Amino acid sequence: MKRALSLPKIAGIAINIHWTFTILIAWIVFTNLRAGLDAVHIGWMVLFVLSLFVCVTLHELGHALAARRYGIKTVDITLYPIGGVASLERMPEKPRQELVVALAGPLVNVVIMLLLLPVIANFDWPDKETQTVFLIDQNSFLPMLGVVNIWLAMFNLIPAFPMDGGRVLRALLSMQMNRVKATETAATIGQIIAVGFVFAGFYLNPFLIFIGLFIILGARAEAEMVKTQSFLHGLTARDAVMTNYSALDKNQTIGEAVRMLLDGEAKNFLVTDQGEPFGVLNRDHIIRGIQAAGESAPIHSVADTNLQFAEMQAPLQEVMQNFQQAKLSILLVREHGRLIGIIDLDNISELILVNAARGQRT
Repeated sequence: MKRALSLPKIAGIAINIHWTFTILIAWIVFTNLRAGLDAVHIGWMVLFVLSLFVCVTLHELGHALAARRYGIKTVDITLYPIGGVASLERMPEKPRQELVVALAGPLVNVVIMLLLLPVIANFDWPDKETQTVFLIDQNSFLPMLGVVNIWLAMFNLIPAFPMDGGRVLRALLSMQMNRVKATETAATIGQIIAVGFVFAGFYLNPFLIFIGLFIILGARAEAEMVKTQSFLHGLTARDAVMTNYSALDKNQTIGEAVRMLLDGEAKNFLVTDQGEPFGVLNRDHIIRGIQAAGESAPIHSVADTNLQFAEMQAPLQEVMQNFQQAKLSILLVREHGRLIGIIDLDNISELILVNAARGQRT
């Protein structure tokens, strides 16, 4: 199943809609049909949700274009039923830059609200006591879109990861302390807020429990990621390169690769052609090869020939980003055009553990 529908690029940034988005639309149609609404009102509601996600896309583009100003690329923007995610190569580490990037998204929503302010002000809002159900139609469409945009801006500015407000808080704290400490402090504040959401959810709205758990997990993940990056700070590919690695010739069989996989701890192999790098073979390639062609098939029929290289002096943080963005098994390390060795995620993880242990001892 294709996981996302790709839309035309905007400002050179790929826009994807996750397949689960269709579930949201189906749910809206189903629940409104059960409520007895007619097709016209259901159509307005679906159009409103689609328009809202256009605003979400613009919000994420705000982040992306602000990041581009500081030389940070955006891989893509993906829309999920719960919102959008701009996959930046990295967040800027300078506090003032992170502050600008974090605020850029909510600022877009504020601008949209200001553009719609005249229709909001002139709309005859119903009295809550006389109308318990508010319907979206041709009259309420734009005013309600403006109101929801200001709500989006306020919600995203909650000072908790993974919302923009958490990054704003970290940027402000980073002006007074180091980034790791600032992240831990911001994450702790966010988790306290999240506990408040969970408790409120039991008395007000169960959806608040979901938001609270989402914040708790996001805060923890952000703190761990920044701590990991701190252990890699100042290191280069030279510190993680493996010069003793497993290699297979492209004309060997998948069965021979299976034996190497089972005989040792290596799960990623360099595939060579007359001693020169040809491709990469990992455990998944081997399993798929057995299923598709059998163990007698040559390795080159299943190997990934899209080789990625890094220079010995490349910062290890950048190497880690390459693994995450390109979903690599192995990165080849070279110096002056000569292959020196390979790096995989397991070796980077072991280096992080070693440096963490060294830091605890000092």
